[in-house]
Amino acid sequence: MEWIDRMNDAMAYIEAHMTEEIEYEKLGRIAGCSAYHFQRMFNYMANIPLAEYIRRRKMSLAAADILGGKEKIVDIALKYGYSSPTAFNRAFQSIHKAAPSQVRKNGLPVRSYPPISFKIVIKGVTEMEYRIEEKKEFSVVGFRWPLMKKLEENFQMVPKMWESFAADGSRERLMALMDSRPEGVLGISICMPQQEWSYMIGTASSQKPKEGMEKMQIPERTWAVFSGEGPCPGSIQELERRIFTEWLPASGYEYDRGPDVELYKKPDPAQAEFEVWVPVKRK
Repeated sequence: MEWIDRMNDAMAYIEAHMTEEIEYEKLGRIAGCSAYHFQRMFNYMANIPLAEYIRRRKMSLAAADILGGKEKIVDIALKYGYSSPTAFNRAFQSIHKAAPSQVRKNGLPVRSYPPISFKIVIKGVTEMEYRIEEKKEFSVVGFRWPLMKKLEENFQMVPKMWESFAADGSRERLMALMDSRPEGVLGISICMPQQEWSYMIGTASSQKPKEGMEKMQIPERTWAVFSGEGPCPGSIQELERRIFTEWLPASGYEYDRGPDVELYKKPDPAQAEFEVWVPVKRK
């Protein structure tokens, strides 16, 4: 399938540029999506963050260079992007459980992480209920935070944003402004190319934002909407994994650039009721 070919083209690019700084935006362009979406797809399909995969591959290649060549260890460190020998030693030991100098001197065993490639695997079918909804542009007010360019860092940051939102009275202030559909609390990832990434906790509202809040427009889009429930963030992350690895490839749709929206009808972390809105377009 075309999207698998594009993902594998991106993996080939990583492998060919392992001694360079790998640009996530470039990977997204190769795969036909944003850097954010590429990282998410990779994480769901490979079950490992992209940055960690690249680190493992670099340390695999560095170990082969140390065992099989005569390059100085400091030069090998520079080759794979580590200007600090201390940082290289730390990264190397985290993978191989021994220092580079010990591996070279004593021939200690090292670990090998081969390159990843993707293919379609037919699995047992578990049904997924969804609806396709055409929605006009609507306004959202809420609290907005900057995001990092590495997805795994955001997976740690976003739950803390929700904890702060629930603990300091922000939820009550926000919900007093809700006057439009969809009804509930929205978690919105704004991660389009050529702009700063951010995350907003908001609600649909035509009112002016209060102090500390911002207003944004959710553009007119076609949305694939999936419902779920369970403890969060685990339940919603599992639903998103299934959407992008099981539903989307066989749906007749493809991911459309736009914000990613989570709607929390019952924003209780212990047992939430939620919807995932994925911007899509016909292939």
